[in-house]
Amino acid sequence: MKLKTLAIAATLACLPFTGALAQDQNTIRIGVIAALTGPFANIGKPFEDGIRTYLQQYGDKVAGKKLEIIYRDDGGSNVDLSKRAAQELISRDKVSFLIGFSLTPSALAVAPIATQGKTPMIVMNAVTTGITSKSPYMLRTSLTMQQMTEPFGTWTGKNKIGKVYTLVSDYSTGIDAETKFGKGFTAAGGKVVGSARTPMANPDYTPFIQRIKDEKPDALFFFAPGAEDGAQLLKAFSDKGLDKAGIRFLGVGDLTSEVPTLEAVGERALGAVTVLNYAATLDNEANKAFLKAYAVANPQRPPATFVTVAAYDTMGMIAETVRKLNGDVTGDKAMEVLKGMKWNSPRGPITIDPATRDIVQNMYVREVKKVNGKLVNEVIDVLKDVRPD
Repeated sequence: MKLKTLAIAATLACLPFTGALAQDQNTIRIGVIAALTGPFANIGKPFEDGIRTYLQQYGDKVAGKKLEIIYRDDGGSNVDLSKRAAQELISRDKVSFLIGFSLTPSALAVAPIATQGKTPMIVMNAVTTGITSKSPYMLRTSLTMQQMTEPFGTWTGKNKIGKVYTLVSDYSTGIDAETKFGKGFTAAGGKVVGSARTPMANPDYTPFIQRIKDEKPDALFFFAPGAEDGAQLLKAFSDKGLDKAGIRFLGVGDLTSEVPTLEAVGERALGAVTVLNYAATLDNEANKAFLKAYAVANPQRPPATFVTVAAYDTMGMIAETVRKLNGDVTGDKAMEVLKGMKWNSPRGPITIDPATRDIVQNMYVREVKKVNGKLVNEVIDVLKDVRPD
């Protein structure tokens, strides 16, 4: 079985990278590589939701071409599947764009394949800083960890929070969050009075919570890669009385997602302050139209997330690229249009930096509040035009 798999992979690797040149002249094919099953499906499935929402709102025809979506499931963490999917999509399916990439390893694995095939690849989630440098055909519509945490640290230091304890998951992205938040916070005059790192698998937050309470900081900054961790810590934070002791909860935005976190934690999450590039409560016309289309296109799905918005924006930017090229799409022509593109997103104005092909956007400081009987992440401040590095 292993030899057969290797043989298939080798055959695919040898297929010519003819890209969009040989595809149906009336069709623009878009290949999606994402975690559609497995433990990271909560990232991959919102890609589908966002794409479906765009097509619900605007249809699948642009400049006389039909937009055709082809999905490939890589489970999120299987880089061999990611590479194989990219090779098949470019060589066999003749896609004009590769999009998706739930996690950084997937994006990095596909980068050289996109370069060889001269196929634009658009990262809709992976947050590691600097990955767009790995291919001249890669750009990003999501965000970076630095983009969130360093300016949030600066904001924290400027908002009467003098002492912070940091608690993060013990892996590269968690350490990055800890470092960047601390950098912004201390530069703004704050002091990190303690820090701890928790194991990735089945963390027990109880001993950390007591240590934090004893340290008596003004706030706790927390990062973990999943909403379940956010719910678990928020429950412990409240149950152990840290909120009653005057300690504020600070974190990265998906830790207070409406579903499942706020749904599971309830009013114990009130007052939690997080940073993210999107909030469903944003009061702009693009967001209102997006949420309306989302409800129609995805009636059985959870509320839209920042990942959904990244996928929705990606589709819009691809459609605009096809329109500007009047349907005559090649990889190089598409990249010239995409680099420097400005877009009116549900999250506010975004720009693709022409030098790095990474995204410049607003970051929103949100506080969990009860509005009309419902727990929501309400925007309390806007950090404008934040660069990704």
